[in-house]
Amino acid sequence: MISRAERLMPSVRQVRGHGTRVLRTLHELDELAGPWNTIGEEIGLPTVSHAWVRACAAAFVDPDKLAVTVVRTPNAVAMAPLVNRDDGVSRLELLGVDEIGDPSDLVTTDASALARLADALAHTGRPLHLMRIPAESPTVAALRRAYRGKGIVITRAHADYPWIPLDARWSCPESWLNAGRRSDVRRARRRAGRLGSLRIDMLSPTPGELAPLLEEAFWVEASGWKGRRGSAVLDDAARRTFFERYAFAAAARGTLRLGFLRIGGRAAAMQLGVESGERFWLLKIGYDEAYRRCSPGMLLMIESLRYAATRGLRTYELLGTVEPWTSMWTSKTRACVSVRAYPASAHGIAALLAEGFKIGRRKLPSLARRALESALARGDRQGSAPNDPDTVVPAR
Repeated sequence: MISRAERLMPSVRQVRGHGTRVLRTLHELDELAGPWNTIGEEIGLPTVSHAWVRACAAAFVDPDKLAVTVVRTPNAVAMAPLVNRDDGVSRLELLGVDEIGDPSDLVTTDASALARLADALAHTGRPLHLMRIPAESPTVAALRRAYRGKGIVITRAHADYPWIPLDARWSCPESWLNAGRRSDVRRARRRAGRLGSLRIDMLSPTPGELAPLLEEAFWVEASGWKGRRGSAVLDDAARRTFFERYAFAAAARGTLRLGFLRIGGRAAAMQLGVESGERFWLLKIGYDEAYRRCSPGMLLMIESLRYAATRGLRTYELLGTVEPWTSMWTSKTRACVSVRAYPASAHGIAALLAEGFKIGRRKLPSLARRALESALARGDRQGSAPNDPDTVVPAR
């Protein structure tokens, strides 16, 4: 149901010269669900799905801050799921990345539509921050082209995330562990068996079945270190709203997967994930520390990998970041980058200077000078581009 606040939000506006719609309400976002779902399924990354973006908008965005930008071409559509931020520096950011942390991107599979969208974003005159997008994404090159002669684009390496290429051999995940780890698994199963019967549930719940299962999963997560640190979903009303909304939407589409390891009938570990693009995407894990000597998280991970392999999925995407527990399963990672684009204007240069600590203070004078020169060149030559307006700043 659309709230009264959502109904009163500004309506869609047209950006002159680009045919670009800027969606300000959940109702307008819902009107695009059909083509968005089609494109999202082709991309496969769950964080660019309509369900994910809508849940982020509902949970994290004030009523006047949504700025989902949409460009249509005769044969395609491209979407930028953006939000207005202003914490001293006014800018556009990807929805949900700051709050959830998982990689995201602009949403299209068409190169011409992406080019039009990047051009429209460059013409907003607003700084643009895309934190943690896939390094191989065509978005990076599209933004560099769009800002040529209009500003400066800075890319930096961001946190990679681990993944596992699956094949039939992963139907026995234990075989990928070294001898010491396999011994640990056998010991953990024996310890669990002494406490009660061991049961694995890999579930694809319907929306009608979901509520108690999701509540149970949240309680398992809160029973561990995340609960002690106050970082569990149950400790954050906005993140709980997001995961509830997203989980129900994914359940309605049949893509949600909930995994439980139960000892004596009690949930000792949980996983929340989705299947998308012939991949298993792991979004959230947790375990009850009362069972830590049984390594319930590791035992559930083994069964989750087995489940994905036997279903014939191509990969297992761990998202998050590389951690010791992920390294026991894979050394493969998918590179991510952050992209910051600053228009060659007083506002853009001021934003670049204000955020200098994020890109390296020693580089600021030259970056600001190049942005200003770009603005002057654009004014003098009506848009002709300097040779190399884009900047790549390596991570330190």
